[in-house]
Amino acid sequence: MTVPPLPALMIEPAVRAALLEDLGRAGDLTTDAIVPADAVARTALVARQDGVVAGLDFAAIAFRLIDPGIRLEVARPDGTRLRPGDLIATVEGPARGILTAERVALNFLSHLSGVASATRGIADAIAGTRAQVCCTRKTMPGLRAAQKYAVRVGGGSNHRFGLDDAVLIKDNHVAIAGGVRKALARARAGVGHLVKIELEVDTLAQLEEALAVGVDAVLLDNMGPETLRDAVGMVAGRAVTEASGRIRPDTAPAIAAAGVDLMSVGWLTHSAQVLDIGLDWVG
Repeated sequence: MTVPPLPALMIEPAVRAALLEDLGRAGDLTTDAIVPADAVARTALVARQDGVVAGLDFAAIAFRLIDPGIRLEVARPDGTRLRPGDLIATVEGPARGILTAERVALNFLSHLSGVASATRGIADAIAGTRAQVCCTRKTMPGLRAAQKYAVRVGGGSNHRFGLDDAVLIKDNHVAIAGGVRKALARARAGVGHLVKIELEVDTLAQLEEALAVGVDAVLLDNMGPETLRDAVGMVAGRAVTEASGRIRPDTAPAIAAAGVDLMSVGWLTHSAQVLDIGLDWVG
């Protein structure tokens, strides 16, 4: 399924801020001193390792903000699986602008492609099960929309975009409220009828209590596959089940096999490795 691109209006502020940070107080001293103002260039964005591309619109806007005369022609759009040496896009136009925008464009493209690639790794590992991989709110400040977009590109789904999306009652909420039942009752009384309520549980006893009261979803935190299987059996379709904790491509299949609906993975956005992508000189 093709993931709709983010509107340019959402992308541009983050890219603009990154360019301003890089340009500092005097602009690109190196390029302006060495490259003639009338020089033009043709370059290529090339994959240097296996992965999934994401973030081409961010790269395109970086080049365009520096010089509207730069053209980026996509060869492999967001969501495409990459092999080393694959041409992702060509970038042509004023050489100064290309070199000045290069690092910011690659920072966004490599990072978001890394997020998409990490997501795809888990999505592939659990293919054939009912489970879906999803992200969390553990995103880099200012990049939440971008990172969550990259998760979708990689075959994952999104959890909450913010605190105002839904109710997620965690252990500290339960402790302050004085128990699961009180926390759920206060949540039900405090939000509208369209707001979903999810409860984090650490034990099957907490889960049993939550099911007795009623809840839309349960976050089964740091449970092993056998306990997860018991939890899914207890829920019996009465709520969405979400597993979290220590989920990686090697552990994901056993967790998915327990029958959970979702697997939330924080490191997809806070610790995913960048995908190595280079801007190679063509002429």
